[in-house]
Amino acid sequence: MSSEERRVFGARVANLRKQKGVTQGELAAAIGRTASWLSQVERGIQPVNRLDVLRLLADGLGVPLQVLQPDAPPPAEAAPSLELETNDLDQARLALSGHPALNVLLTPRQDFQPEALPGLRSSVDRIWELTHSARFAELSAEISALVPSLEQACRTATAEHQPELRDLLARTYQALAAAFVRQHEADAAWVAADRAIHAAELSGNPLSVFAGTYRLCHAFVRLKHLDQAERAATTAISALENATADEPTPQHLSVLGSLHLVLALVHARAGERSSARQQIEAARSVGRRLGEDRNDFNLEFGPTNVEIQAVSTAVDLGDAGEALDLSKGLHADGLSAERQARLLMDMGRAHAQRRQYADALDCLLRAEELAPEMIRTHLAARTVIRDLVLSAGRTASDELRALAERTDSLG
Repeated sequence: MSSEERRVFGARVANLRKQKGVTQGELAAAIGRTASWLSQVERGIQPVNRLDVLRLLADGLGVPLQVLQPDAPPPAEAAPSLELETNDLDQARLALSGHPALNVLLTPRQDFQPEALPGLRSSVDRIWELTHSARFAELSAEISALVPSLEQACRTATAEHQPELRDLLARTYQALAAAFVRQHEADAAWVAADRAIHAAELSGNPLSVFAGTYRLCHAFVRLKHLDQAERAATTAISALENATADEPTPQHLSVLGSLHLVLALVHARAGERSSARQQIEAARSVGRRLGEDRNDFNLEFGPTNVEIQAVSTAVDLGDAGEALDLSKGLHADGLSAERQARLLMDMGRAHAQRRQYADALDCLLRAEELAPEMIRTHLAARTVIRDLVLSAGRTASDELRALAERTDSLG
């Protein structure tokens, strides 16, 4: 948008809001944004380029999208829902339901066999491998047996084995929280993250508690509880910074940097451009101190992941050109398939914002090759695919239509 286009658009938003009879604060709260963001939109300072944000604003104002932005793509004949009717994590969700080891409560005992530990370690590593590769159906099948086994082991082992078993349980719930977030099962992610934090504290590993808090922040973001996400992240960052020794461990830096990244996400979703960029810079600083890409607590934090998040933040803020500039020369080959696919997906979103539809499709197809389940289930991916089809109309290519069918992006 040019400055004049922003001014005209902002005035239109203000007029529609006043016609609806709501304040800036009321409208902002209804669409999960801040009053300061909406004020900047109405004054022509903050551009609104993303189609999903335009739709959100139109819904909040109670008007068709074309009333808010006349040149927006027309709606489909039947507005499709991008919510999945089935979910690859249904079995995993059931594993969270109720108390995980009621039988042990009724008949307390200490009969855990230490020789089971190697198998449990291997199973937890496997769960994280499936999470990082976005193979959620396989994860769900394996987790339904692992969670009860670990929960029971934690209640039947001697004190000698309790710390490691609690740590394995915390890692498992952290993986579940990450997977649930990626499939937009935010309420289940909240439960899993909370259990991860509890298990981590009992394990005696305080940094694992902070890693669980990171997962909890992502659940809050998915639920659009940005105030809760901000509070959880800032409290954790403050505690880590206050406890930082002269030479913090790499694990300490990995967790600290990851929390700065999730706080950048919170500010980006709130449309707070300056604050989001400040947190990206803070994460870059931590990444430089760390000096390498690592995977402590399965956070994949390091200089490369900071730049991947910087790309995503720019896209969330509608700064497509900046996102594509940041992605140039960025090599994510050393990270998981999920991280590589996420970068490509965000590049696709950026190209779509700039109406470079062929480039957007190319990025999305490459992302699908790396992590097909993620592209099929990720709401942002499915939204941009739907928008590409709607924008192309009858000229949509066979490749694009096939991708839309595979991801069920048109209902």
